[in-house]
Amino acid sequence: MQSASPDDALAPDWLKEPADPNDLAPGVWPASARRDSDGELELGGVGVADLRARFGTPLYVLDEAEVRAHAARIRSAFTAAAAAHGTKARIYYAGKAFLSTEVVRWVTEEGLRVDVCSRGELEIALAAGVKPSRIGFHGNNKTVAELERAVEVGVGTIILDSAIEIERLGAIAERLGAVQRVLLRVNSGVHAETHDFLATAHEDQKFGTALEAAPALVERIREIRSLKLRGLHCHIGSQIFGSAGFAESASRLVELHAELRAGGELPLLNLGGGFGIAYTSADDPTPIEELASAIVDAVARECEVRGIPVPTLAFEPGRAVVGQAGVTLYEVGTTKQVSLGDRGERLYVSVDGGMSDNARPALYGSQYSARIASRLGDTDPVLVRVVGSHCESGDVVVDHEYLPSDVTPGDLLAVPATGAYCHALSSNYNHTPRPAVVAVRDGLARVIVRGDTLADLLARDAGIAAAQTERAGVRAGEGEE
Repeated sequence: MQSASPDDALAPDWLKEPADPNDLAPGVWPASARRDSDGELELGGVGVADLRARFGTPLYVLDEAEVRAHAARIRSAFTAAAAAHGTKARIYYAGKAFLSTEVVRWVTEEGLRVDVCSRGELEIALAAGVKPSRIGFHGNNKTVAELERAVEVGVGTIILDSAIEIERLGAIAERLGAVQRVLLRVNSGVHAETHDFLATAHEDQKFGTALEAAPALVERIREIRSLKLRGLHCHIGSQIFGSAGFAESASRLVELHAELRAGGELPLLNLGGGFGIAYTSADDPTPIEELASAIVDAVARECEVRGIPVPTLAFEPGRAVVGQAGVTLYEVGTTKQVSLGDRGERLYVSVDGGMSDNARPALYGSQYSARIASRLGDTDPVLVRVVGSHCESGDVVVDHEYLPSDVTPGDLLAVPATGAYCHALSSNYNHTPRPAVVAVRDGLARVIVRGDTLADLLARDAGIAAAQTERAGVRAGEGEE
């Protein structure tokens, strides 16, 4: 088999052939990721062969210490940056990235609040013991039932998304005899440099309201006695590197914030999340300390120009907390060399998962990395495409990667940086059971989210139960005239 060369026409410009295709790129893998003396990958002190034997594959593995470390580091960075300007910072974990009661307990023990955007996410947070006052509730189409539940339990902040929702929540809070704290979500018009589907602050999209429409909505909120306006909210996108987009958005928000202060107190400004992580060795995310300082400095400058105090600042990281902590394990099933004519050949490596456990490559064209995890490869690197088992040509797990050319059926393959939006977006496509989520720490592994079984899938099919009942009735009546 011929190894790929650095100028292989099939390889994208950003992907460089590694000197050693067994190396684990720093910043992409959890800090605990290492190979033992036999070359087997360990995560949180647990070998991947043991994980496969105990829990099977595919398998989501989440490093608890890594989640806690990122949560603490983010909180510390923004707290320090805010204190330098005489204000405070609140950090909400964006639960949509990945939510389970265990993860909620980890991040709240590290000082974070929790952001939810559905009734299910709210119930998970409550079940984990989060104080309702430390929960924020998002969503562009919150139902009456969701809003009633949020007000009943005492959710700290509900982020209002539309004029209809203002009236809806006001009526619910009045009926329940409550005064509900709210933020108004606005679109700053800043479009972060990211995938179109991930950009959430330009005007032609479903979230929030335009800056020019905000004053009238704020006036209406202030007229409703059952609502208490605490400030503005804005989220400019996801997987963002650098602070330029945040700084520009902050300048526009502070201008609106200053204008609205004339009508009453406005103590909070929530700038959302979207901080990027490294999925491949080519990614170079801004260190969170630099990002925090740059964003808070930008807000402080705009406030100084307008002669107003810096408000309490809130942020909502999700991916930046759990993304790097996650690794998905697969087993290689087949490999196939595919001829592309004059362009050369591509080695396809098929694994026992795919778009049902990681939809992001199919949805967004997201790039990931991969390594043989059960052993060291001792051959030259070859360009491969890792694909799943689903009946879809777009079922790609890792679009471009270099692996040892001796990758073979039975190998364990590990894909890092899968802690965010992989389990959260998982499905039963092709009637595939969703994998379990296993937490590792200090040499121990435990299930924190049970995986599906085939029995689970069959139990949800009402037609199976009906057919069984019908057959039982036929058997009971056999021989009757």
